[in-house]
Amino acid sequence: QVQLVESGGGLVQAGGSLRLSCAVSGRTISTIDMRWFRQAPGNEREFVAVIRWSGSDTYYADSVKGRFTISRDSAKNTVYLQMNNLKPEDTAIYYCQNGQNWGQGTQVTVSS
Repeated sequence: QVQLVESGGGLVQAGGSLRLSCAVSGRTISTIDMRWFRQAPGNEREFVAVIRWSGSDTYYADSVKGRFTISRDSAKNTVYLQMNNLKPEDTAIYYCQNGQNWGQGTQVTVSS
């Protein structure tokens, strides 16, 4: 059974940075694709980024391209989302995901 635990959210001013972490247990992340999603109040959950099992392929939503970077540390079995130049519209609960498995989410709030 795969378990995902996010951390690293918080309150930051526009233009600031945060790094989210997703600790994975039950599967080795070098064998699975890992994704970040986010959900703002009143909105549907939306895709943010993915890192393929190989670790060499990453893809981003257009809204975060050039500002967010997804990466992983296989030794720690942890996936990261580095978020730079944050904007108020990035405010949401951020979730990591693999298949049918979701974490509990971590809140990111960006003030203007």
